[in-house]
Parts: sequence; C-alpha cells; structure tokens
Amino acid sequence: MSPSEVESDRELLAKAAQGNRAAFEEIVARHGDAIWRFLRGLAGTDEAAEDALQECFLAAWRARGSFRGAGSARSWLLTIARNALYRAHRRRTNEPSQFDSVESLEELGPAAGWGAEGSNEDLERLENREWIEAALGRLSDRDREILLLRDVEGLTNEEVSRSLGLSIPTMKSRLHRARLRLMAELRRMESREG
Repeated sequence: MSPSEVESDRELLAKAAQGNRAAFEEIVARHGDAIWRFLRGLAGTDEAAEDALQECFLAAWRARGSFRGAGSARSWLLTIARNALYRAHRRRTNEPSQFDSVESLEELGPAAGWGAEGSNEDLERLENREWIEAALGRLSDRDREILLLRDVEGLTNEEVSRSLGLSIPTMKSRLHRARLRLMAELRRMESREG
C-alpha cells in the first residue's frame, strides 16, 4: 500500500471511531478481499472463513476507536480476523489450534531441496497456484498464517510480528521455517505424482 492509502485508511478509521458508518464501510470495501483470502487460507472451508469474516468486521466496528495507527489498517484487521478465526475454532473443537513441530534446519533443508538439483523445477512449481494452494493446505495453521500474512498479503516484518505477537527475530525464524516446510511439501507432492 502506498503511504497515501495508509494515511487515508487512518483518516477513515478516525471518522469511524466517531461513529461514521460510511467511513467504516469504505475500510471494509478496501480490505475485505485481503481479509477473506487470509481467512480462507487458514480456515479450510468457506463456511468457517465466512463466519470469521463476519466476526472480524463486527469486532473491528466495536473496537474502531482502538486503532492507534501503529501499522496499517490492513494489519490491524488481519490481527482481528486471526483472533476471530481461532476463537471460533476453540468454540467448535474445545481445543487450541494445531502447532507445528520444531524440526532442525538440518532436517528441513534437504527436505526443501537445499543443495539438490532441479531448482528450476522448484521455481516452476512456485508459479503454479494450484500446487501452492494444495501445499499450503497441508501445512500447520502457524505456517499458513505467517506465509499468508507476509508472502501473500505483503505485510511488513513489523506488522506480521505485531499481528502474531512475536519479536521480529522470532517472526523471521518462523517465516524461514514455514517457507522451508512449503518447499518440502511441494517436493513431496511432486515425488508422489512422479
């Protein structure tokens, strides 16, 4: 987003904080697609994503006065969306979301193809949206959310860190491991097809 769009969002949220529904509706129109993509990528079903989307915007309207401008409106909304989705998951299943195991880089590296031949084929798979979506669907919630926030929605490291409640070094480490797991999953998918 350009600096002028970020500033415009801040102005709209300031108006929304004063009760201006039209300003809030403009925020929803600007960022609704990104929030939907993120939720759909994490939720696994359209129904769960739709429920979380509605809850996200209701919660954002209720909390509209809490936006302090320490990041973009989109990162603020994505944080609310993430929390809405996980609250709904806990209500449905009575358990926390899945967390991935911690493999060593010595395990992840070769699985992701470090040092292997065929890196051009890896790049071609990264350009195939269906392969990416299928591989993302096989990752843990934590891996999907960080990849969606940083690599799909394009949030900055600082925004992703704030959204997930992580320090920047921890976020970078988790992002690196998530990217490796994605590449490893793409390689596993290819070996099953081949």
